Amino acid sequence: MQRFQFKLCDVHVDLIRTVAIMSVVLLHAVGRWPITSQELGQLNASGMVSWVILLIYQCFATFGVPLFLMLTGLLLLQPEKNESLRVFFKKRFTRICLPLLFWTIIYFIWDFFVIKFPFSMSTILQGVLNGAYTQFWYIYMLLGLYLLTPLLRVIIAHASQTLIKYFLALWFISVSILPFLSLLSPFLPNKNIFVITGYVGYFVLGIYLSSVQIRRRTALFFMFLGTTLTALGTYVLAASNDVGGMYFFQEYLSPTVICASVMAFLLLLTIKPSAPSPTQEVKPSIINKFLKLVSKNTLGIYFVHVIVIESIQSGLLGFTLNRATLNPILEIPLLMIITLIVSLCIILLLNKVPKLKNFVT
Repeated sequence: MQRFQFKLCDVHVDLIRTVAIMSVVLLHAVGRWPITSQELGQLNASGMVSWVILLIYQCFATFGVPLFLMLTGLLLLQPEKNESLRVFFKKRFTRICLPLLFWTIIYFIWDFFVIKFPFSMSTILQGVLNGAYTQFWYIYMLLGLYLLTPLLRVIIAHASQTLIKYFLALWFISVSILPFLSLLSPFLPNKNIFVITGYVGYFVLGIYLSSVQIRRRTALFFMFLGTTLTALGTYVLAASNDVGGMYFFQEYLSPTVICASVMAFLLLLTIKPSAPSPTQEVKPSIINKFLKLVSKNTLGIYFVHVIVIESIQSGLLGFTLNRATLNPILEIPLLMIITLIVSLCIILLLNKVPKLKNFVT
């Protein structure tokens, strides 16, 4: 078991969670701007600059979900983890299902009474089964990974490094390489040959990467390389009038996003907390306190931040902040920061309501 002896400290967990939730908020603050090659060619200089700015922000925001998944895999797939199925599912599903129920109700209220979406029982049924709002897909996917976790723990505990690499290679070919090749040629092997699909690879990558040593400079270089290729690939697809697939390179399972996300994860793992002297009293810095506060409330922020973004963009909070009011190079990071702070404050206030804390985060 020596291969997974990486010492994951609270600083790593707090830092990765904070970077991940900031990336998710950034992604939803940017939104998406579908554009045809004809429309791209008709943009004036200002419009082109705005589109490129949005594209760059989008590409740097793709780290969020992969970082969450890899961190969760690193925390849950440790070989020494030994829980019964009953204990595991009680802990995990209680943590997820109660907030899921609470926020599903909140978003139904938001949809029907604020957004004025037409009320129907089919909308409610679809919302319960598939997610009440855009960001809920991740929670349902996470529940699916929880179902696999007891099996993956056994595999990881007994598999050699070679077998784990083999698993990850099959996953990468299935979810990333074959879809990429489909952009270049209609001649592909039958997709049923590769049956390891979905986001399970990110889950396993989290524990596997804990045994990988890499220089910080190298991780930083390949992270920026993956992000740059993501932006260039998106531009090429947009210019080629492939509107349906123009965001292929920004999908979480594209080769460029997987590369950039893996390197971002490794980069964050290289950050070492300063070791105090034996006589020194450890006092967390303001930054560490902020990271821990955000990290502790990540789930609640994840649920509520879309309501905050839509409220700010539509002026429901008393001011309006969108691309029509401010240049996107300033509007997007400002919207992200305000959204993060407001979301955190909402969760902290809700947590103070008696008996509500377990339903909020």
